[in-house]
Amino acid sequence: MNTAPSIQQPVPEKRQPILNTVDRVTELCFGLFMALTFVGAVKAATAGDDAGRKLFFAALGCNLAWGLADAVMFIVRNLADRGQRLTLALSIKREPNHAVAVRTLRDALPESLEPLVDDAELELIRQRLAGTSTLPPRAHLIRDDFVGALGVFLLVVIATFPVALPFILVNDRTVALVISRILTLVMLFIAGFALGRYTGAGAMKAGFAMMLLGVVLTIAIILLGG
Repeated sequence: MNTAPSIQQPVPEKRQPILNTVDRVTELCFGLFMALTFVGAVKAATAGDDAGRKLFFAALGCNLAWGLADAVMFIVRNLADRGQRLTLALSIKREPNHAVAVRTLRDALPESLEPLVDDAELELIRQRLAGTSTLPPRAHLIRDDFVGALGVFLLVVIATFPVALPFILVNDRTVALVISRILTLVMLFIAGFALGRYTGAGAMKAGFAMMLLGVVLTIAIILLGG
């Protein structure tokens, strides 16, 4: 019988997604709501045989612009968050008073976690930060910031198609509008379902809640003349 000790293979590090489920769902819903609102606002102003085409490209142009703006703000937000975390780490590293450093770490904890972490654990973190020599002097943009921004842009733009594409594919604008709103509600349900499953809030309940939000928004658009 072979009694040689088995060699444990190193566990590969799990790569975190650049955009988590909340990011993806919120950006998709943002694009859907933006396109839905824009379609409702401009459909009455379009006329002629190519009205559906005009409406589609108008909605697409709107989401292209907002997708670009949202992508830029994603990069700015990431850089600001990274800078804030780096500033905290550098201040802890340079603070000669250990008690002050621990108190600074405690103040930085989310309110829900603060009672769960004692000062001894924070002191260990302070010691690791004090001993590290790899902290950069300032925050920098990284590749994942641009990849994430591209993902944000594409999600907002892709959300245009189920809302506006029926106006190109269906000649009857009333039928196209019904199809557009049904597809939007279906996508909102799927987005809410994914968000509910991710957060543990109940997938079906979150799906219907997100769809209800879409219904309320659609009614508001109709009442406002959309």
